Amino acid sequence: MTPTFAPLNRRSLLKHTGRFAVGSAALTVGLQASAMTAPATPRQPLGPFYPDKLPLDSDNDLLFVAGRPGQALGQPTHIYGQVRFADGTPVKDAAVEIWQCDSYGRYIHSRDASRGRRDRNFQGFGRAIADNEGRYRFRTIRPVAYPGRTPHIHFLIREDNIDRLVTQMYVEGEAQNRRDGLLNRVSDPLLRGALIVPFTPSPELGENALSGRFDITVT
Repeated sequence: MTPTFAPLNRRSLLKHTGRFAVGSAALTVGLQASAMTAPATPRQPLGPFYPDKLPLDSDNDLLFVAGRPGQALGQPTHIYGQVRFADGTPVKDAAVEIWQCDSYGRYIHSRDASRGRRDRNFQGFGRAIADNEGRYRFRTIRPVAYPGRTPHIHFLIREDNIDRLVTQMYVEGEAQNRRDGLLNRVSDPLLRGALIVPFTPSPELGENALSGRFDITVT
């Protein structure tokens, strides 16, 4: 079920030691730790376009860039979930990073900057700090395909007591999923399915908004 929460705006984001946390009431998504044992989220390659220079604006709202008046092109999408151990114990204060291409298929990376048009209003990279229940949240755009890849969002999870996890999240129902080499490198259908997220229309979060839950199990 899609959680109910107030639409994000930049003033509702809580800054914490230079990073943005998700502990305020406006960002609480009502997730509860599962008591069931879950397999670890499959690892995926870091890829060539993790930002080689992190943007000055790297909060958990990728639809706007500080100092620019416009909103990013693309369908607004809220991604939320919980970082937890296999037994359901939440990973408090985990740093969750995401990065993805813009609506033109371009990343914020020097090696990708010269390949064509870029949406300068899309932040491209964001970071959130999970709350005491391991919950995180981002507002971004629905990922788009580019040559050779199905739509996806890259994730990196760090915390002192866990192994660093790099993975990717995919969109349920995308035809390209069947042909994507990195997704299908995960041979176990149950583990592969754990990377694929249904996106639900969520008009309560804004016009044309989507939302999707991506829970992450670490070791």
